Amino acid sequence: MKQDHYRLWVALTFALSLCVIALGAYTRLTEAGLGCPDWPGCYGFAGVPQNETQQALAASRFPDAPLEAGKAWNEMLHRYVAGTLGLMILALNILAWRKPSRPKGLPALLLATVIFQALLGMWTVTMVLMPVVVMAHLLGGFTTASLLFLLWLRLGRTPSHTSSAQSSSGLQAFALLGLLVVVGQIALGGWTAANYAAVVCTQLPLCEVDWQQGFDASAFALIQPEHDTYQYGVLDYQQRVTIHVTHRMGAMVTAGVLFVLACLLWRHRALRGVAVMMLLVLAGQIGLGITNIVASLPLSVAVAHNVTGVLLLLSLVAVNMQVYRMRLAGRYPNNVASRMGS
Repeated sequence: MKQDHYRLWVALTFALSLCVIALGAYTRLTEAGLGCPDWPGCYGFAGVPQNETQQALAASRFPDAPLEAGKAWNEMLHRYVAGTLGLMILALNILAWRKPSRPKGLPALLLATVIFQALLGMWTVTMVLMPVVVMAHLLGGFTTASLLFLLWLRLGRTPSHTSSAQSSSGLQAFALLGLLVVVGQIALGGWTAANYAAVVCTQLPLCEVDWQQGFDASAFALIQPEHDTYQYGVLDYQQRVTIHVTHRMGAMVTAGVLFVLACLLWRHRALRGVAVMMLLVLAGQIGLGITNIVASLPLSVAVAHNVTGVLLLLSLVAVNMQVYRMRLAGRYPNNVASRMGS
């Protein structure tokens, strides 16, 4: 496979990873995460039980988990597409080793990530939506998409930059800070969703209740007491308020950090494009977050909020790559391309 064709395969795999993220959000938001009480099948079948005989057998196998066909199909569709993504990432690794010039490290890391992501998918079901597992599963999906995007960028042409390494060293550190802040905010969002805290506050900018007096740090304990199921949440109201308000404050911090980063990027003509892209995605994400609050979490908006979250993360990946290349070009103006392709 030629290099351009390989990059196209990476792009298709990346596009599928975004579909998996959207389907995962839809599955969770429609309460279909336990649509099939077992894994990897559904009530002991490869697909959703269809006829009366299969449905009767499913009921005998899982008497405490009545079949809801719609939810079961949502869950199985997500599994089918995620499985296809895993096979495409496996193919990426095989193709990478067939040509010495292709990167080997990122495809291998992708394969390890998607295998662990499959385990998290299994634990999501077997541990009945334990919040820490649900959050980790979300982060795993975002990590997979980010690594695929990074691989796609590395396979592209390396642009030339005129800025010196010295002028961009501080910018590189701040770009990395922006990336870490966004990752932290995504984790907060995942924790908010996994604990069903998205709609406990309905007013802006923070919350209609006295959240300061009732702030409960135990809301962030990753290991929660064992329950028969964590569906619909197990934390009390004040704990959910604590999580929700923290997520909102995190959004404010994230917006501030990214705005400062955009101002720093704007000083470099070659980086203005990624700065504008990052701010546009940020503005869209803020708008979707506000809509979720005032409209009580509409399904389409909530799914879009998840997808835009990964797009914001990807914009920070692009920013860091561009800044890194600019600094590398300042240090090694004649050897950037060879270093980026390793």
